[in-house]
Amino acid sequence: MAEAVLRVARRQLSQRGGSGAPILLRQMFEPVSCTFTYLLGDRESREAVLIDPVLETAPRDAQLIKELGLRLLYAVNTHCHADHITGSGLLRSLLPGCQSVISRLSGAQADLHIEDGDSIRFGRFALETRASPGHTPGCVTFVLNDHSMAFTGDALLIRGCGRTDFQQGFTVSTVEEERTLNPRLTLSCEEFVKIMGNLNLPKPQQIDFAVPANMRCGVQTPTA
Repeated sequence: MAEAVLRVARRQLSQRGGSGAPILLRQMFEPVSCTFTYLLGDRESREAVLIDPVLETAPRDAQLIKELGLRLLYAVNTHCHADHITGSGLLRSLLPGCQSVISRLSGAQADLHIEDGDSIRFGRFALETRASPGHTPGCVTFVLNDHSMAFTGDALLIRGCGRTDFQQGFTVSTVEEERTLNPRLTLSCEEFVKIMGNLNLPKPQQIDFAVPANMRCGVQTPTA
């Protein structure tokens, strides 16, 4: 599912990750599951993190990281995805020294389990972990330590929440916009529960094999 970067307009997003900015930022796309993967790096230390990698595009991401001269410390997941297999496990093999990360409440395997309030450091920067359960019990939002960006996974979307296949093409929004314009977030608690309980949407196409694989960090253990 596509992820939203909040509090950064499209132009500002480009500027913050441009050649003159202290932080390097790249937004990448996987078309089958409509997933956005985010690469953040410290230009000074060359340390980097990757948010929500996808198995099929992990080689692409690893190649970009090498081309940019970065050292990937963490492959981070906002939650245990149902629509694709995470690339965290493969990236650990492609880029030795990389650790997989996911919320402890997800119940999934990882090198590092995080909780609300934990920080993931890379060079001069850090991603602050904010628990944001709802889409799944283990959903977290990652907030850059200067509070200029937030990576919300599927907990908060542009004009919606939960699934993102009805976003109508938007990829960037702001917290203020969603507070005032998101048709679900402007409902009362009772109305929200009612509408979410009656969506009647089909299961994600890859859920039956994506979730079991993601519970194992994207690498399935061969059975005897």
